[in-house]
Amino acid sequence: MDPAGGIISSLASLPDFLRRPILSKRMREFYSLPDSERDELVRNALQAGPQIPFHTFEKLFGTWLDVLSGFTARERAEIFSRYLAQAAQDPACVARFHLDGLLGSLLSMDPEKRARLCGALREAFEGLGERERKTVEALVPDSARSVIWA
Repeated sequence: MDPAGGIISSLASLPDFLRRPILSKRMREFYSLPDSERDELVRNALQAGPQIPFHTFEKLFGTWLDVLSGFTARERAEIFSRYLAQAAQDPACVARFHLDGLLGSLLSMDPEKRARLCGALREAFEGLGERERKTVEALVPDSARSVIWA
């Protein structure tokens, strides 16, 4: 496993009372990084995620979504924009994820938090160019489309 995968796996294996504040702090730091480092962080996360056992990654992803739902609308849209842009640039990195399984994390959230996240995802998606939107749209399972674009 590469270093990013090891860090993600270690973070996911922490108990919730430790994982949540550490992840929240790291996510807040994301916005103070230069654009090139933000993009590199997103790229590394997308490459490392599929290397981690699904149940471990799913736990971390659920925490990530929950923490992100508490950010401002602008912050949520920005982080989703970076992930969608990277997915459009390298669709294979997203294809390795079990997206239907990860959708379960979103569906299990409080409806208000889920709505905030879906709104930010829609906004980020609409901010992509036409070619990028088509690429991302082809990656998103029908089950996720019906939730996110509902």
